[in-house]
Amino acid sequence: MILWFLGFLFLFLLLGIPVALALGLTMLAIMLAQTSLPLFVIPQQFTIGADNYALMAIPFFMLAGEFMSAGGITRRLVDFVIAVIGWMRGGLALVNVGASMLMAGLSGSSVADASLQGSMLIPAMKEKGYPAEFSAAVTAVSSTIGVIIPPSIPMIVLGIITGTDVVLLFLGGVMPGLLIGLALLVMAWGLSVLRHYPAEPWAGLRDIARTFSRTIWALLLPVIILGGILGGVFTVVEASVIAVVYSFLVARFVYRDMSWRECYRCFIRAAVLSGVVMFIVATASGTAWILTSERVPHELAGTLAGLTAEPLVFLILSMGFLLVVGAVMDLTPALLILGPILLPVAVSYGIDPVHFGVLMVINLAIGLVTPPVGGCLYVCTGIAKVPVERTVVVLLPFLAAEVAVLLLVVLVPGTVLWIPSLF
Repeated sequence: MILWFLGFLFLFLLLGIPVALALGLTMLAIMLAQTSLPLFVIPQQFTIGADNYALMAIPFFMLAGEFMSAGGITRRLVDFVIAVIGWMRGGLALVNVGASMLMAGLSGSSVADASLQGSMLIPAMKEKGYPAEFSAAVTAVSSTIGVIIPPSIPMIVLGIITGTDVVLLFLGGVMPGLLIGLALLVMAWGLSVLRHYPAEPWAGLRDIARTFSRTIWALLLPVIILGGILGGVFTVVEASVIAVVYSFLVARFVYRDMSWRECYRCFIRAAVLSGVVMFIVATASGTAWILTSERVPHELAGTLAGLTAEPLVFLILSMGFLLVVGAVMDLTPALLILGPILLPVAVSYGIDPVHFGVLMVINLAIGLVTPPVGGCLYVCTGIAKVPVERTVVVLLPFLAAEVAVLLLVVLVPGTVLWIPSLF
């Protein structure tokens, strides 16, 4: 069954069919070729997959991200990071990573972060004398933090389709996200020192305090969201609504950078993006159901058990496989397709589902900057107006840093599970 599934799926993808339609056609082909199930099961399972209360968080977090972009919240966060660490060697490169760590807890989307930061920081870095390929590389790789530090839309999707607690996935992503951010900061600083990249003038404590006072409303947003979830004040879905209301009020009435016309455009953009994601979720949920009903995860677990009984060996094999998948498939569809297959197998090895879920997200996030798919990579090279192949060469040390952190998280489950264990 698994070979039929992968064969049909990649055939449809190679034909250029969009992911959501490819998943639906794969489900239809499997049902016709391998089962005797009636075809009305297809729309039924699509509807069941999309009819999930927790999925309401996705359009709300997307709308909050649009309000942040249109309302100047993102720009003020970048200004604050420039004032704090911009004076170091390679200051704008460090700002790039630092801003991603701050905005990751707000937008929850790597491609959104890459687009926002790229439009602001890549031209500024080029103007200051940074090579275009370095500017694109550091922006692209730092944006991958956006799906690891909560709130993370892929983690919401993974939690729903696999039955894993979304809040625990959020908490599990905090420490790995911070470790990746730290590793990228060190790498960016080291390369900047070696290549004598410029530093911004020291702003002074007074200017930092002034910038902080202008940014305080933006900085409070992740505190309110995560604090409310951890404190049991509201759920993830309620947190997404609060994020929308808060970002709208700050953008429209505090900073006053967002017009009513732009507010309308934010609704349109968020609706379109949400529709795409929900379509993929619906078709992937149906496909996951038929694979589960045909006991594909159990068959795969039995096959792997015959190869190795060691959980660590299984984790390393899985991570290698996911690195390859991430290079040829976008993150969210890959999670939706492989999560219901691999996560039950991981549990059969005694691996914590939160640990494995976070590992999947980190691993596939690396694929956002690796060709031939690499959505963040292409966004940033487009903004920088530099060939992809030149950027990939500069990107390699940053990818090595991310893979090193991934290996650490594989070997030390406490990097994921420590914070969830406190709650």
